Amino acid sequence: MSKKIIFAVAFAALVLAQGAKAQNLQTFYDFGKDRSYVTTTFEMFKGDKFGDTFFFIDHYYNSTKDNLKVNGASSAINDSYFEIERGINFWQDTDLKDLSAHIEYDGSTWGAGIWCFGAKYFFHSADFSKTLSLYLMYDLHRGVGEADIPVKFTAVWGLNDIFGVKGLTFKGFADLWGLNTTFANGNTAKFSFLTEPQIWYNLGEVFDNHLDLGGEIELSYNFARHEGFMCNPCVGLRWNF
Repeated sequence: MSKKIIFAVAFAALVLAQGAKAQNLQTFYDFGKDRSYVTTTFEMFKGDKFGDTFFFIDHYYNSTKDNLKVNGASSAINDSYFEIERGINFWQDTDLKDLSAHIEYDGSTWGAGIWCFGAKYFFHSADFSKTLSLYLMYDLHRGVGEADIPVKFTAVWGLNDIFGVKGLTFKGFADLWGLNTTFANGNTAKFSFLTEPQIWYNLGEVFDNHLDLGGEIELSYNFARHEGFMCNPCVGLRWNF
């Protein structure tokens, strides 16, 4: 386990040394059943006069010689998953400024590739301390199976200074999408669900205002070849650029 943590920290140090223009870098340790591995997430968001761009890259560091076992099937862990999204909004000075066209690509080193096309609506408080984005998209699957209902619904939220505590943030996302899945026992499903609520506390008062301490809980249903509900808590650090 120590070698994996050292490698994850070295990766973070490399990104910092190269001066990457990212929003944040997260390192998690997963306590989920049969998981016990480290994940790093490299995340960026940038708005411009034509819309906004967001991407993240997850890399999984397996803590054992064997691959992760999910319902008797092997799933490689020393791999990466990424999403890149573009919001298109040429009408930011109009009454429809909070509505954007949306396109994204979800891919991984194990061959999955999904294009999504749709729209996003952005809700926010006056000071932007509370935000909510809702997405409705058409899923065009490549290499990951078919969907009778090729639709994806996503919600992304952010709440700053929750419970009146400065520096305490609650954020996350929830995805619901159609995907025909056959599990190892022969059962089938038509949709999958995934949400990853995160809570972070900024350590600026006692250490460095770029560093957050917190974690997330991955809650899923019929996700990653696992039939039914699954809960995987993680503890982590986040460096804000």
